[in-house]
Amino acid sequence: MDLFNAEISSNENLLPNDGSLYYHGKIFSKEKAEGYFNYLMETIPWKNDEIIIYGKKLVTKRKVAWYGDKGTDYTYSHITKQALPWTDELLELKTAIEKISQNRFNSCLLNLYHNGEEGMGWHSDAEKELKKDGAIASLSFGAERKMVFKHKLTKEKRELQLEHGSLLLMEGTIQSHWLHSLPPMKKVTKPRVNLTFRTIVI
Repeated sequence: MDLFNAEISSNENLLPNDGSLYYHGKIFSKEKAEGYFNYLMETIPWKNDEIIIYGKKLVTKRKVAWYGDKGTDYTYSHITKQALPWTDELLELKTAIEKISQNRFNSCLLNLYHNGEEGMGWHSDAEKELKKDGAIASLSFGAERKMVFKHKLTKEKRELQLEHGSLLLMEGTIQSHWLHSLPPMKKVTKPRVNLTFRTIVI
């Protein structure tokens, strides 16, 4: 199902079953969103992500950073990341999405996609450190990109266009039953920054 042009309510679960997905749209003014985007681009200590696949270490074009409370180290793709301490700006964003989502978060994975040629393959966020069925709040700044969800058994799909300054919330059993991806979009020439706020079990 293509949800690009549909009128979406933030109270509407966009999944037919097996989890919850809520799109809140733009939660910041254009000016505020631009301010956060520039801050993230200029001050975050971005590093190329490293993943291990079939025993081989690969370095991605996409860059990442990991922030969180003390003790919120995070392991995915066989690489462990130690959390950097929160900045004032990241705490502002965390407070804003906690108020909207009615969830608490203690960590955040930041992704920088330099252009539409960089994306993310099919995956679910279900690492052992993460709170089982815990909410994940995804903030987007910069270029609009398409995000696709696919049910693991039925292969049914949902597609969303993530706007500049928008919030997407994944809850319940979505990570157990659905995969998601950020497919390449070669016509996109500008960068996108994505922040996914999570809860690590300490």
